Amino acid sequence: MHRLAVFASGSGTNFEAIAQACADGRLDAGVVLMVCDNPDAAVVGRAARFGIPSFVFSPKSYASKADYEREIIAKMDALGVELVCLAGYMRIVSDVLLEAYGGRIINIHPSLLPAFRGAHAVEQAVAYGVKVYGITIHYVDAVLDGGKIIAQRAFEYDGNDPEEVHRIGQKIEHQLYIETIAKLIQ
Repeated sequence: MHRLAVFASGSGTNFEAIAQACADGRLDAGVVLMVCDNPDAAVVGRAARFGIPSFVFSPKSYASKADYEREIIAKMDALGVELVCLAGYMRIVSDVLLEAYGGRIINIHPSLLPAFRGAHAVEQAVAYGVKVYGITIHYVDAVLDGGKIIAQRAFEYDGNDPEEVHRIGQKIEHQLYIETIAKLIQ
């Protein structure tokens, strides 16, 4: 069984999709740690319901990003984490985490990268008027949403409602993330 850590900052629907896929055997893996930078995030409750250990922290309680990332690394090392899956984690990882887990950190992003990088990709795409949206899973490196692309899936949408694009995209995200993790751990 492969050991995964999932990082999230919000509702945790991708976290839940991954945890459920592990629980029901679709992934030969287990989520051994959920990392969250927002103590009020819904993902904290989702992890508790799955019985998955969590490291929940407030970044402002640390002197630096390097300090909390070193603590995360120590926890992941102790649990034998093999793959880190960013799933709505709203922090840019630093060289500290990249040096320890580089090449083993993946991220899911709600656009067809390299287009529309950053936190508001869907809103940017809607404002631009695109007709084909998509989801990208990529390796994380020092460039924001710039690592090597692992998988992409496109979908058409001819409207102007970012929330609807998010809803459509989220269904695709859950499936694509599981498929991609399965390929990576084989």
